[in-house]
Amino acid sequence: MKDVKLFIDFSSTKKFEECDYYFKLVIRRAILATLEHEGVLFNAEASVTLCDNDYIRRINKQYRDKDSATDVLSFPLYDFSTEELFGVDDTVPLGDIVISIERAKAQARELGNTFLTEVAFLAVHSTLHLLGYDHERSAEDDEAQCQAQREIMATLEI
Repeated sequence: MKDVKLFIDFSSTKKFEECDYYFKLVIRRAILATLEHEGVLFNAEASVTLCDNDYIRRINKQYRDKDSATDVLSFPLYDFSTEELFGVDDTVPLGDIVISIERAKAQARELGNTFLTEVAFLAVHSTLHLLGYDHERSAEDDEAQCQAQREIMATLEI
């Protein structure tokens, strides 16, 4: 398989500006594992925003008309079933990922996961959305996304 390059533009709300190198490396590894699992053969770019519950609630309200905090939001740039990909220098921008660090910490405690495992899971989940998975469409799509998530998470060592 071709060596796929991944470019990530990390940003954060002030509360999470100090997210360390290892934390971002976990997110990078999760996204790369997802691209590999899905057989992506092009260089990719994504934007990842790390935020608090209030910030993601405002984004969720603005773009999805849901006035509640959530763990992760995905904003794909392509409908892979109908659109032709384009990029600069063979790098395709996939879209935006927004992760609530507060929500990830709470979910990790609730589920008995480590915080980094939960963040990796959210990055995998969101990247699958950027690649066209949509668990809200049907039960079959939900099962396909869940299966892909299990397979990808099994490959990560966190």
